[in-house]
Amino acid sequence: MTNLPPPAEELRILDAELRQLDLRRDVLLRRRAWLVHTLRAAAAPQPAQGAGAAPDGRPAAPATGALTRRPEATAPGVQNVLLVLGGVLLTIAAMAFTLVSWGHLGIAGRALVLGALTVGALGAPVALLRRGLRATAEAVAALGTALTVLDAYALHEVAFTGTDGVGYTAAASAVLAVLWAAYGVRLGLSHPLPLAVATAHLPLPLWAIAVGAGPLPLTAVLLATAAGGTAVALRAAAGPVRVVAVVGALGTGTIGVLSAGWLCWSASDPGSAARAAALLVGAAVIALVAGRFVPHREVAVAAAAGAGLCLVVGAGGVLRVSVPGEWTVPGCLLCAIVLLAVERTSLPLPLRQGLVRASVAVQGLAVLWAFPLVAGSVLGPAAQAVTLWSGAPRTVRDAVFADVPVPAYVSTVPLVLAGVAVALVVAGRRTSRRPAVMVVALVLGWAAVFVLPVALHLSYPAGLVTQAAVVVAALVLAVRSDRAGGWPSPPVLTALLLALLTSVDVALLALASESATIGVLVTLTVLFGAAGRRPGHAPFTAPAALAYATALACALGASAGLRPPHTALLVLVVPALAALIASRSSGSRATVPVEVAGAAAGLLALALAVPDPPMLALVLSLCGVVAAAAALRPERRAAGWAAAVLFLAAAWVRLAAWEVGTPEAYTLPVTGPALLVGLLRRRRDTAVSSWTAYGPGLAATLVPSLLAAWDDQHWLRPLLLGVAALAVTLAGARQRLQAPLVLGAGVLALVALHELAPYLTQVVGALPRWVPPALAGLVLLVLGATYEHRLRDARRLREALGRLR
Repeated sequence: MTNLPPPAEELRILDAELRQLDLRRDVLLRRRAWLVHTLRAAAAPQPAQGAGAAPDGRPAAPATGALTRRPEATAPGVQNVLLVLGGVLLTIAAMAFTLVSWGHLGIAGRALVLGALTVGALGAPVALLRRGLRATAEAVAALGTALTVLDAYALHEVAFTGTDGVGYTAAASAVLAVLWAAYGVRLGLSHPLPLAVATAHLPLPLWAIAVGAGPLPLTAVLLATAAGGTAVALRAAAGPVRVVAVVGALGTGTIGVLSAGWLCWSASDPGSAARAAALLVGAAVIALVAGRFVPHREVAVAAAAGAGLCLVVGAGGVLRVSVPGEWTVPGCLLCAIVLLAVERTSLPLPLRQGLVRASVAVQGLAVLWAFPLVAGSVLGPAAQAVTLWSGAPRTVRDAVFADVPVPAYVSTVPLVLAGVAVALVVAGRRTSRRPAVMVVALVLGWAAVFVLPVALHLSYPAGLVTQAAVVVAALVLAVRSDRAGGWPSPPVLTALLLALLTSVDVALLALASESATIGVLVTLTVLFGAAGRRPGHAPFTAPAALAYATALACALGASAGLRPPHTALLVLVVPALAALIASRSSGSRATVPVEVAGAAAGLLALALAVPDPPMLALVLSLCGVVAAAAALRPERRAAGWAAAVLFLAAAWVRLAAWEVGTPEAYTLPVTGPALLVGLLRRRRDTAVSSWTAYGPGLAATLVPSLLAAWDDQHWLRPLLLGVAALAVTLAGARQRLQAPLVLGAGVLALVALHELAPYLTQVVGALPRWVPPALAGLVLLVLGATYEHRLRDARRLREALGRLR
């Protein structure tokens, strides 16, 4: 076995080898940089004579930081710019010659000049191509194609002056398209074919305009032109040709489809609508064929979607003139739902997806069409609440919309909403987004049933029963669908929210009748209370039950002829019930919502009792009892402060009702509990300051009584206040507490000053006027002489007070 060196020696050897490797790497990197520069210099033009060289005869490396200049434009780019610019200038010159200088030559001269220019421009590319100058050939050929347009114009001005301009343009564009296509194919040039395809979109529409074709034939011509452009786009191999064909097909096809749709929906008889619909069907076939063979999936989906919309628009236009107006939208919706059947066909997947998207778009538009009626049915009872209070309407439609006219199409709104909901339920079984689809379907199904009373013009009792049935159905659906018992799923949560929304409308509609109001509120309270027994539903249904119980208490009070302050006593049952429910469901998600609902009911009771102070005092005390009961729970200890405030407010309101003006009657009920709380707190925690424990309670009585005693002309209040301040001072001195000592002594001194003030005033009035200034000066001299001693005494007093607790 080979003996290894010691670790220190081995580490030294490794460090030395690593340093050698770093030095070798630096040498190799410098050599590589020099070789790269040498190769670049060899590829660049040779430098001028006198350039520096290395000692071994090689070119010297450039100085550090030197930049290599590169050309800003490539040679082919410069060539193309020059050729294009030259062709454009020649074309402009030819146009100026043809349009401006034409009249200065005779017929022979004109023909000779234009013919020679055209033949030369079209024939020169042959020789240029043989020499390999393709770019130059393209530029000259472009000039030749522009000259052919000028030749056509010149021919019309000379030989066909009397012909129609539009018809001649159609014929000339057809001839030019054929000539350019043949010329481009023969010579293999790139630009004549796109020009030929673009020009080929003009002959048929121009010809139809020239012969005075009507809107329907002209639309057919546009769609035929679009079909031709689509065929060229699918079969062409060159990219520019495909782009031009696609743009032309889209342009003519879009105009044709819009025109056909307008003709179909503005037709006055089924025959005209059917002929326009046939054109839309033809456009749909073109789009589907294009989507079938196009290689891009997104384009295929868009084409199929456009085809589906064309089919639905065509069918809707025929239905518009064949059935009553309110059935047009349901008919279009039926056609859109039929399109969903393509999911079960053997069509390519992109085509099926596009047709389904078209169906979804039409269904969305149908829902938007029905939205105003749904929104009006939801918001109408709230807007007409005051009107409903005055008496029962004849129908639900009168209760919701009052004098607002309702269009006739509302009778089919429930059918449209139900149709979309059923389609979503059927389609949602095969999608990965089933929960979201089910939520939308549930909302639409609810809307379909919710608007039935308005759409069918039901009577007021029947409509009220129907709305109540919607609430029951939504709650039953939520309860039966939620089997886990936890937080509700999105469909279950949606059902709960819909039940709450419907219940509000039912309660508002019931305001028109006293018996209906009480019956509906009792029913809603029981329903939501029963639904609140499930833990997952309780955060939503339990507060709703309490809210309807509060409304029921108000309704019972109004029905019994009670004044609002006495009705407040009925309302107080709800906070007590909420406190009981919260204590039993402590720690659950429903605790806070229930407590909030109970607090809101308590505030309503206080608001009702405000006009009657004695009743307000009773309501405040009862609210304090409820708060004190809630404070018995460990997690709601803070409610004890609210209970104390409510009890104090009740006492004050009662005193005010008895017209008691003595401030001690208001302050002593605060002082006693405050001092008791401070005593208990100091027993639990000896570090608590006396200012924190006793300061608020003592100040609550001493300060208001001192202010009242200052203006009191009788002797009883100052005497009692002085005795109380003396007792507080002695207690503070005995217990060595800072707050009672300072507050009691301060109040006692001020009371004494108040009592001695008349005598001091008499003494000052009897003295000569020079005595007060003399006394003041004497006091200042004494204070100045004993300043240091007084400072020491003040410091000792501060330390003595600081030692107090």
